[in-house]
Amino acid sequence: MESWVRFSNQSQAKERVIRAAQYACTFLGYTLQRNGSNAELVSTLKQLEGHLSLTRKLIRLGNSVDALEAAKRAIHLSDVVLRFCITVSHLNKAMYFACDNILWLGKTGLSKNMDLEKWNQRSFRYYLFAIIMSLSRDLYELKLLMEIENNSKRSASKSEENGVVPQKTPPPHRLLSIQLGLLAHVLRSNPPLLLDILKNTCDLFIPLDKLGLYKTNPGLVGLCGVTSSVLSILTITHPWLKLKP
Repeated sequence: MESWVRFSNQSQAKERVIRAAQYACTFLGYTLQRNGSNAELVSTLKQLEGHLSLTRKLIRLGNSVDALEAAKRAIHLSDVVLRFCITVSHLNKAMYFACDNILWLGKTGLSKNMDLEKWNQRSFRYYLFAIIMSLSRDLYELKLLMEIENNSKRSASKSEENGVVPQKTPPPHRLLSIQLGLLAHVLRSNPPLLLDILKNTCDLFIPLDKLGLYKTNPGLVGLCGVTSSVLSILTITHPWLKLKP
């Protein structure tokens, strides 16, 4: 099982590159169609998008094992919130990959009379739950870091004000400005967390659109897919940018 996990990790970069190309085709096809470009070119891009999607499904065969291994590791985290969010996220990813494998069998014709739409919807539901859990984890970590930074500033401020009459509580608009400044500082100081929030936010629009929960358009879906893929490639090529549990 460990050897399969290592192989899966090595194939992630290739899958992300193909994913970026797939969603670039989605974005270009939508843009060209809106501008009244050649219908044959738009059709070619759609066919290429389909082929890239099928290739990605082939590369991801067996990724459920990797997701289950990650869930097993997350169970031992000491923080109960992180343990819950990360474990549930990985379990949903495992189910998403399992549905994806079934879809691959159906789209290649190896499994006859399969309801592809039903499995596609089921796949995106698991994908959506996984992203929601990942974003919840990001926001929780952001909250913790902001509290640490805020407490640190308060301690420093109390040391400076020793023997000085304390200032009055700032007005609400000033408090909001302080919180936004604190948020910006924490995100600047933690690039892995910032990238993970951006990546998960971009990914969120894809299942929401596919499930009809928040309809946008193929252009936005394609742009979000390309952006999140590029951010994923960055975390693979520069491991220090990957958010650690």
